[in-house]
This record gives sequence, C-alpha cells and structure tokens, in this order.
Amino acid sequence: MERLEKFRQLGLSDNTLLALKKKGFEEPTEIQEKVIPILLHQDINVIGQAQTGTGKTAAFGLPLIEKLKGGSKNVQAIILTPTRELAIQVAEEINSLKGRKRLHIVPIYGGQSISEQIRKLKKGIDIVVGTPGRILDHLKRGTLKLDSIKYFILDEADEMLNMGFIDDIEEILNHAPVEKKMLLFSATMPDRILKLVEKYMGKYEIIRIKKKSQTTDLTHQIYFEVAERDKFEALCRIIDFEPEFYGLIFTRTKVEADRVANKLVDRGYDAECLHGDISQFQRERIIRKFKKRHINILVATDVAARGLDISDLTHVINYSIPQNPETYIHRIGRTGRAGKEGTAITFVTPGEYRNLIFIKKIAKADIKKEKLPGADKILENKITKLKADIEDTIGDNHLEHYLKIAEEMLEISSPEKVIAALLKIAYREDLDPESYKPITEPSIDTKGTTRLFIARGKEHGYDVHKLIELIQQHINIESRKIRGIKIFDNFSFVTLPFEDAEVLLHTIKKNKKGKRPIIDKAKEKTRS
Repeated sequence: MERLEKFRQLGLSDNTLLALKKKGFEEPTEIQEKVIPILLHQDINVIGQAQTGTGKTAAFGLPLIEKLKGGSKNVQAIILTPTRELAIQVAEEINSLKGRKRLHIVPIYGGQSISEQIRKLKKGIDIVVGTPGRILDHLKRGTLKLDSIKYFILDEADEMLNMGFIDDIEEILNHAPVEKKMLLFSATMPDRILKLVEKYMGKYEIIRIKKKSQTTDLTHQIYFEVAERDKFEALCRIIDFEPEFYGLIFTRTKVEADRVANKLVDRGYDAECLHGDISQFQRERIIRKFKKRHINILVATDVAARGLDISDLTHVINYSIPQNPETYIHRIGRTGRAGKEGTAITFVTPGEYRNLIFIKKIAKADIKKEKLPGADKILENKITKLKADIEDTIGDNHLEHYLKIAEEMLEISSPEKVIAALLKIAYREDLDPESYKPITEPSIDTKGTTRLFIARGKEHGYDVHKLIELIQQHINIESRKIRGIKIFDNFSFVTLPFEDAEVLLHTIKKNKKGKRPIIDKAKEKTRS
C-alpha cells in the first residue's frame, strides 16, 4: 500500500485504497488530487474544468463511495452523462472502485428496457448514472424521485449542451432539493453553461486543469480519402504494410467496433474490441492481452478507451472521424509516447471532409493527405520481412532436423520450385497480389470558393458590416476574405474560401442542433 500513499493523504479509507490497488492505480491525477479533498472535507460545490482522460470519474466517484451509506431505499446521488456509452462506463468504473462498500450503482439510459429499469429502481439504487432524456422520462412517470439526493453531478456538461440537453438538465435540476452538493465537469465553459452555474450552484470553487499540448511532434498525422464501402479494405492494407503494427482503432459506435473486430479476426488478424457492453472483467482481460502483445490490434469506442495507458503504439487509426477536435487530440495523443514516433491515420469519406477541415483548424493539426499503399508495395514489405526472418533463422544453428527434411524435399524438384511450393502452402493468399481488392479514391473538391445563403437581411437590420460581424462570431476570418456580399430584404449571400466556409458550416450545425441554421450553402456554387 506504500505506492498509494498519496491517495491515503487525500483522506481515502483502507477499503478504497485496496480497491485502487487491485485496479492498478499508483498516484492520483492532478484533478483527483485537487477535487477529492474538497468533496471529502468541504461543504462547497465544485466546477472541474478538465479535458477527457484526466481521471474525472475517480475524482468524483471516490468521494461518493466514501461519503454515501449503502442500502438506502432512496437515490442518494445522480450523475448525468451525454451518452449511454459514458453512462455505462462511469457506472462500471465506480462499481469497480467501491471495494466492499455495499453501494448499488446502476446506469439508466435510452435503448435499454424501461421495465427492467423500473424494477431496479423499485429495489433501491444508491447512485443513478444516466442520460438526461431517460432520466427525465422516469421523473415524469414517477418511477424515479430525486427529493432525497445529496449529490448532483454533471459530467461533460459542454457536450450535453452541444447535444441539446441543457433544457432537460434544468428540468431535472428542478426535481432535486436545494440542499445538495453539486459538481459540474466540463472541458470548456460556454456562456450557456455559466448561466446554469449562476442559477443553480450558489457558492462554488473552480478547479482548472491546464490543457495538455495540442498535438505531439512525435506523431506523424495523415489522412486517406476513402469511400465508406472501402474503409475495411483500407484498414487491412495499412496493417499489412507495417510489419510491426501495434495499434488502436477508433470507431464511433459499439456496433461498428464489434463488426470491425470480428471481420479482422475472420481475416486472420489478432484483434479484440472494447466498448460499453464489455464487462469490467472482460475489459481487464483484453487490456492485459493487448499490453502483453498477445493481440496487436484493439478496436474501441472513445468512451471504452478512456483510462488506457499504452506507451508504445505504432498507430492510432480513426476508422470513424472524431466528432470534435478535442476527441481527435485525445485519440492521437496515445501515439508518440516514450520518445517513440507514432502514426495517426484518419479515414475521411467525401461527406466527412468538413469535419476534417474543422479539426485541422481548431486543433492546429498538420494532417497531410497521403495515398493508400498499393498491393505491390505491401508485398514488397512482406517479402523484405520474410527474407530478414529467414536470415535470422539460418543463423540460430538449430536446423538439423529441418535439414534432413529439406534434403528429402530437394529430391522432388528444383530448389526454386520447392521453395515456391513451401511459400504457397505456408502463406497461401498472404503473398498473392490478387488478395487485395481494388480501392478507388473518391473525388473531394477542395479548391475555390463556396457561396453561402444567410437567413438575415435588411429587414433584420443587417448591413455589410453587421453581416461580416455575424460570420466572425463563429470563425476566425479576415474581413477581406468575405466577398460577393449581396443583401436583400429577408436574406443575404456571401462568398468564402472553401475551407473557411466548411468550418463555418460545421460550427453553425454543431451549435444549432435540431434547429434550422441561419447560414447554409447556397444552391449556386462558384469555383475559382
């Protein structure tokens, strides 16, 4: 327990320290070191501003385990998360840290049987981890009551804002008692979140964790333009091209993670997958196998990959393009560690190019386009590796048994034909160029300018200056680049450079989910 001394100094019990030891924890992260003592010893609300992957779940989960008494018929704490995957992950994480403490922690989310959830709620739950929509549904049905809760936690509040849950959160807060401890965790603090804080949090302390460097110099960042139907073939080419491939492949959903991992296994690759439906026991087993390189490919969703500490990956592959720049940075930060160079690869379909441009601009990432390796280059690499393996084996001086067999083989035919036959038997399609299906690179036009329609005009009080100001509220662009401005009574047109237009449209779409955007592509498009 000596390794856990810093955790002990934060005020955690022996039961919790033992659970941390079993989980392999050694030292608290910065946010854990700052938040845990406050939640344990001070009567004050907390705002934690920190990126994903900083150890937030344990920062609020460990104090909950220490402070709550098990066996209550009433819900004592509620944790709201933006996605069901995160709800599952948070519930599993807290369950794995509770040790012998008799606490009942259950995830409640959409897509799961509501009758089963009602049955669990009736039995008694101490900590509910849920998505806003399903929590609100239970509150309206009267199957969940929050009038006895002591802790109200918002995890990834900015992401919930982006997903349009902020009104639901306010309604849920109105079902909770005024006398409660409130915790809010968010990577960014937009105005709407600050208004929520002012309205509901009263006296609070802000804990800010400095952002990690955006992207690492040791990470080679590239992207391939591929059609959706060709993604899996492209993935196989990349794995085959790198003789010592050891990588993490990110998908957006658990269904896709399962599908990609199963197809890889069917092709003969050593792969497993991690997602929200994987139990903690299975998760730990898979991670052990990956760390020991018993498997060299791990397919995962972002939520499931949290907390993974793998220091020598050769590749991170964005099979599905990340939803935002922060996720991109967090994913690729797993390569280029321990002084080793790594490669971050992103697959981009024509419909996703706007996301790529947005990520490049916001993350200030130098992501360069490259062409997928052809079958001839892949086979050249494989043959070079095979030659090196043969040379190493010849030098090991333990070939007596095989030399006798070789002499018998050489009686069958010429040495060249015997070796060729052995290669065909041993490698079958692995050295056959016909085993690689053709991949056609889709056309993505990234030149010229884009004409935009803006649902604001003279009757809304807009002139040239105000229109430029509107655009500059959403993206960083010099006014001289905004051209072809035409203002009519109820709408206007402007022309922007292609990449700036794509970032603007992505930003507008992200901030206006469920509502008609005020800026969209015009029917006409000009190209320079």
